[in-house]
Amino acid sequence: MTPHEQSADPRRWRILMVSLLVGFMSLLDVTIVNVAIPSIRASLDTSAASVQWVVSGYALAFGMTLVAGGRLGDAHGRRRMMTIGLVGFVVSSAAAGLAPSAGLIVVARLAQGASAGLLTPQNSGLIQQLFRGEERGRAFGMFGFTVAVASATGPLIGGTLIGLLGEDNGWRSLFLVNVPIGVVALVLVRRLVPANVTDPDEEQDQRIDVPGALLLGLAVVAVLYPLIDLEGGVGWTLAIALAFPPLAWAFVRWERATVRRGHPPLLDVSLLRSLPGYANGLLVGTLYFTGFTGIFLVLSVHLQEGVGFSALRTALLTTPFAVGAATTSLLAGRLVGRLGRRVTLISLSVMMTGTALSAWLVTSEPDHLWWTLAPAMFLAGVGGGGVISPNFTLSLAQVPPEMGGAAGGALQTGQRIGSALGAALLMTVYQASLSVASSEVAARAALVAALVVLAIALAAAVRSWQLGD
Repeated sequence: MTPHEQSADPRRWRILMVSLLVGFMSLLDVTIVNVAIPSIRASLDTSAASVQWVVSGYALAFGMTLVAGGRLGDAHGRRRMMTIGLVGFVVSSAAAGLAPSAGLIVVARLAQGASAGLLTPQNSGLIQQLFRGEERGRAFGMFGFTVAVASATGPLIGGTLIGLLGEDNGWRSLFLVNVPIGVVALVLVRRLVPANVTDPDEEQDQRIDVPGALLLGLAVVAVLYPLIDLEGGVGWTLAIALAFPPLAWAFVRWERATVRRGHPPLLDVSLLRSLPGYANGLLVGTLYFTGFTGIFLVLSVHLQEGVGFSALRTALLTTPFAVGAATTSLLAGRLVGRLGRRVTLISLSVMMTGTALSAWLVTSEPDHLWWTLAPAMFLAGVGGGGVISPNFTLSLAQVPPEMGGAAGGALQTGQRIGSALGAALLMTVYQASLSVASSEVAARAALVAALVVLAIALAAAVRSWQLGD
């Protein structure tokens, strides 16, 4: 038994299980609503743009609050932030499920996303503080498994509920199912997660950098809003996007000044310069999610509107990705300590092979997709399962535990920006191709676009490996 295992919290694996349950629930809501867009639009007789904000509003608020949520957990304890986040998540989920109009659902989804932003970074923060060495790799492997499965099974769970409960009630159940799960998770958090997992003898400055949080939140909005509101017109979205560079510059300047004054920063930006492994991991993760997440949205739209599949049948066809990811996520977490960045290189290469096959086979006859597209998606999932957890492990390896929540929140903010960018990019390619070609050809074009982005992610990972990160 290692010295760390002798001194570590004996309940750490049970604490991790509770944390991952909470993380699964919040990440699931990123994708579970994708298959419900047609049902919500028909049930509430609203516009496509309004329904799109049911999906996008969650992602926007989620991305805005991740780093601040991580820093709050660093300063005030994981249990407190998880409790506040869970209460907000449960209440907003119930409000979304019972809302009589699309406008109220959007408001509830914004609150739900902000609550998820408080919850999710506590996962990486807890792992940083409770685990060391090979155990940390295994813990991040379980976290990567949770991220991959939550992202990929969202459409399946959503399609199943809509299939069982019907178009009118099924989409409401996607929100209401969070209520009982959230209440159970809240009880477990209060019982198992310690109030403070940092060293009690270590003095912790609990001040929160509010101006830094506002600047970063506005910078994230300046990136995400134009991506998720492409139908709103070029003028507004361009004006908002142009605000990003000065906001990002102001955030960096403010954080550096905060450190010089001896105050705790929201995110110590010197990590990007002093820890190249962290900066490279941030880039690889953002690019991976740009190429990965939009695939499910494009296939969901293509298979339902282009091929005529039901929501459930569509979800079943993309589920092999989750199965493939489940087979490799935990293994990758165990191997990263020995193989390092090579795990990411191999995994990305396998995923790109599966994505290339999917692009080739997506034009198969509808009845043949079970024997063509589904195995290709499984292969892509086998590769995808080995990307997320090693990247987290390697990126956060040298980050101080007291900054673990904020640093992990920044990594996940990159993932959310990548997800929004990927969804916008792939759907734009799909819609543009659809105007001049068939739905099958348009889907192939979108998957090729995803392949190009994944190739850039692979190049970034190769660069990181060459630098020894």
